[in-house]
Amino acid sequence: MIPRVRAPELPQNYPWLNTEQPLSIKQLKGRVVILDFWTYCCINCLHVLPDLKYLEQKYKDSLTVIGVHSAKFDNEQETENIRQAILRYDIEHPVLVDKGFRVWQEYAVRAWPTLMVIDPKGYVIGYVSGEGNRDKLDQLITQVIQEHQGAINFQQLSLTLEKQHQPLITPLAFPGKVLATPAGLFVADSGHHRIVVSDFDGEILHLIGNGKSGLTDGTFQEAQFSAPQGMAFDVENQILYVADTDNHALRQIDINQQIVKTIAGTGEQSRNIQPHGGAGLETTLNSPWDLAKVGNSLYIAMAGIHQIWQMDLASGFVKTYAGTGAEGCLDGSLTESVFAQPSGITNNEQELYIADSEISSIRGVGLVEPQEVRTVCGSGGLFGFGDVDGQGEDVSLQHCLGVEYFQNYLWVADTYNHKIKLVSPHTGNCQTVLGDGSAGLQNGQGKNTRFFEPSGLSAMDSYLYISDTNNHVIRRVDLQTLEVMTMQFNGLCAPDVCIPNNF
Repeated sequence: MIPRVRAPELPQNYPWLNTEQPLSIKQLKGRVVILDFWTYCCINCLHVLPDLKYLEQKYKDSLTVIGVHSAKFDNEQETENIRQAILRYDIEHPVLVDKGFRVWQEYAVRAWPTLMVIDPKGYVIGYVSGEGNRDKLDQLITQVIQEHQGAINFQQLSLTLEKQHQPLITPLAFPGKVLATPAGLFVADSGHHRIVVSDFDGEILHLIGNGKSGLTDGTFQEAQFSAPQGMAFDVENQILYVADTDNHALRQIDINQQIVKTIAGTGEQSRNIQPHGGAGLETTLNSPWDLAKVGNSLYIAMAGIHQIWQMDLASGFVKTYAGTGAEGCLDGSLTESVFAQPSGITNNEQELYIADSEISSIRGVGLVEPQEVRTVCGSGGLFGFGDVDGQGEDVSLQHCLGVEYFQNYLWVADTYNHKIKLVSPHTGNCQTVLGDGSAGLQNGQGKNTRFFEPSGLSAMDSYLYISDTNNHVIRRVDLQTLEVMTMQFNGLCAPDVCIPNNF
């Protein structure tokens, strides 16, 4: 708790989203207000959103939540990019674009996320930083309402949400990852909470999941996911493994039997950041973001606790493989290494390669002796980012989310630079191959192309497939000519728009 301080007024001339009009502290007198200081790259900020949704529902007649978006990365300062994040994460409260950290500084905020609580008289009466504070906030709001009985303004705000202007009716919605296999192309249709399977001409083979967010096993039509991301495929047994990110679970999909089942996670988010392990179905996970299969093991980029995990598919046992749980960049042994929101994973059977997003770096993690962690390229700093090709630590990336090992090189989705880069895992040399650096949807060749926050990629034969996330499409690249085209999926539509055929 902090002493009562009058809440600084919110700027009226900055961009506001999810509302037609700017909001003011003065206007909100009589209501409890929570200011959520966040930035959309931050996994901890994303973990707070369900807590805020819970509180908004519980106290909808007396609580107003306002997101204050104080950007970490350059790309996150763009209002349009923040709008896309609001749509992607289904945020339904007003969001103020905090240009130049003005509001952050006026409220003396020091970390993402920070939640400031303002009482009905306009005083800041408490704050919490980090995630996992729902109960504490719940108690504080109840206490404040009791103390201000008779002074509460029970009139609900009328808001015009961004999703009313831009509903997600595209065939794909914020596809996170893509996986090319001999059985076809698997797309994590994250915004529609399903997996789309097609052949390489765009003919739909299967729709896995009914399009509603949930954690339900069963047939392809019954199953439910919640913002699924990375995938790995067992060709011999025709089994797809899925990082079911918002469910904090791993799912197994039997393509032949057309059955989905959960193999790890309980559906609850783990709060244990210490290295640990246990039986898959009894062990809580924390935002698994991508998968790589090596032999009979799944390796998991566990973004939520900054670690790499391993699942033994024979025993069903899951455990921390590398990372202390701290957030940062530290090379060395598996047990002393430190990562920062690892969000992409690939391998060459000797080494795992990680897109370590919050330090904008590519890391290597040994699978054979000596099992060491190293930084392949990137500055390795939490605030070391940019767009610079070069060698090793001289390279600057910006919140890279995807990485794919193919023909002795690493293809990297340099997400916030809207580019695809090629990295030598041996020398650390990094060069831009696709994209001119501006957000857009432009086919063409090489650097004369545009993407919008691409976050997943997969290569097979002579093609590279890219999840062009904010464009809601999959792009295909001819690796011989570097020609980029946008794939069309025949008959695919958003779950609520049309009734799918029985694929």
